[in-house]
Amino acid sequence: QVQLVESGGGLVQPGGSLRLSCTASRSIFSFNTMGWYRQAPGKERELVATITSGGVSNYEYSVKGRFTISRDSASNSVFLQMNSLKPDDTALYYCNAHSAYNAMDYWGKGTLVTVSS
Repeated sequence: QVQLVESGGGLVQPGGSLRLSCTASRSIFSFNTMGWYRQAPGKERELVATITSGGVSNYEYSVKGRFTISRDSASNSVFLQMNSLKPDDTALYYCNAHSAYNAMDYWGKGTLVTVSS
């Protein structure tokens, strides 16, 4: 039983910043990959950023240079620092943890990010 709890979403104007947090119920290093996905209305869920247990990050092209994924093992948390936010970033953001050991994906319930003037 794995739980992922997101926080940090909200309403922000274009150009603003938000920092999303995801806290896992066990060590983040027990997962091969953790990351953030988002789903906008009428769209499919898409990758935003991931980080492996070895610290290798991957980003969706449109967020490169604006978003940064990071982790804190002490708090079993991963973060997504989002800068220079655009209206197209508006979506429900989900935390994800993937375990290659048992081929399982775990998902948080999401936190809503709305970028609007």
